[in-house]
Amino acid sequence: MAGSSDQTEVASAAVPAAETAAATTTPVVQPRAKAEASTSQAKAAAELSASMAEAEAAPTKTATTETETAPAASAPTEAAPTHETGTNRPAPDQTAIEVDSEAAPASISSDDNTADTDSLSDEGYAESTTGTNMTTSLSSSVRDYQFENNRRYHKFHEGKYHFPNDEPEQAREDMRHCMMVHASGGALHYAPLKNPQKVLDVGTGTGIWAIDMGDEYPEAEVIGIDLSPIQPSWVPANVRFIVDDAEQPWVTAPETYDYIHIRSMASAIKHWDNLMAQAFTALKPGGWIEIQDLNWIYRCDDDTMGPDYAVGLMAKYIGQALMNFGIKLYSPDDNPGRLEKAGFVDIRNTVDKVPVGTWPRDPNMKMIGLYNRSTVYDGLHGITMGPLTRGLKWTPEEVELFLVRVRKDLMNPRIHSYVHMHTLCGQKPY
Repeated sequence: MAGSSDQTEVASAAVPAAETAAATTTPVVQPRAKAEASTSQAKAAAELSASMAEAEAAPTKTATTETETAPAASAPTEAAPTHETGTNRPAPDQTAIEVDSEAAPASISSDDNTADTDSLSDEGYAESTTGTNMTTSLSSSVRDYQFENNRRYHKFHEGKYHFPNDEPEQAREDMRHCMMVHASGGALHYAPLKNPQKVLDVGTGTGIWAIDMGDEYPEAEVIGIDLSPIQPSWVPANVRFIVDDAEQPWVTAPETYDYIHIRSMASAIKHWDNLMAQAFTALKPGGWIEIQDLNWIYRCDDDTMGPDYAVGLMAKYIGQALMNFGIKLYSPDDNPGRLEKAGFVDIRNTVDKVPVGTWPRDPNMKMIGLYNRSTVYDGLHGITMGPLTRGLKWTPEEVELFLVRVRKDLMNPRIHSYVHMHTLCGQKPY
């Protein structure tokens, strides 16, 4: 892949649009690999093959469930989800996840999740161009970063997002993308799209979903926005990125987009009602919005997880810390009602079980659990240090001491925990 340009430039637009100069767009600083399994991940998967051999002979089950279980005692109660399946995915499984009694611990390191970007070449990819008359140089406030407790954070609208954007976090985000796509049956979206021409990815992060979407729909223009300029400059010709704050007023023209995608933003958005109202205005009639998030209430079906489960306590503390900044971590519970309030119809709320660890018997669920546990384990410092020191006033030493317990419980194969992945779709009426 090509590296970033010496002078980073951007197309102007607030949440999505190249038509105005209200915000800042960029092809950005550090190239990232596309979503694909690395050699080390394949090796880790191979190590699991012996324990999965017997399970592979049994019928494959999906990660979806319609049954709700009682939440962990350490976390707030989640409202019972309404299950409805998109037209492009399998029907929900009615059974619980089957436990593999012979499961052996395994791990995937996010350090190995990035391909050799210098060796990749594809004529369908190009370094983002900067030759339009709507292009301006990035200001230093956008290009710079903030450093705190040995982690790097965004500078643009500093302090709004409480998680890092450095290399370890980017690698973890890419691994989480692989996990969520795997948990979705390989689909990049659940909404029943038909030849979309303009797509917006809100909170694009490393840009990996937008790049994959650009490959899948080469005739569509895909725009990704984020507070951090961390996306690659070597992207499909139909993909570009904008540095912007999705919670600021959108200046894009009404009825611009066919599809708006929002993923893993529960820990970042304060005003969901306002965001959905702006998305409604920006969508064309018949256009779709899709919101996908993991709901970090840890659950268990066989009583192997106690109320002192440190991973569940960690999620609870992060939720409390973010609440002090006006952010509700458990927003997936309320988002169906918000979509309806904003005017969307044909609302579809699909809930999938995502295991933590390699304890499931089913090989597909086992791999999803391995990815999920690895993304949490590799990101423990990043996902806790900012919220707990800023929101709960813990010292860095107190955070590190607590994480010793979290790591121990996270790697305990006798604890059969899982979380729910919510995928919510709604259509703007014609």
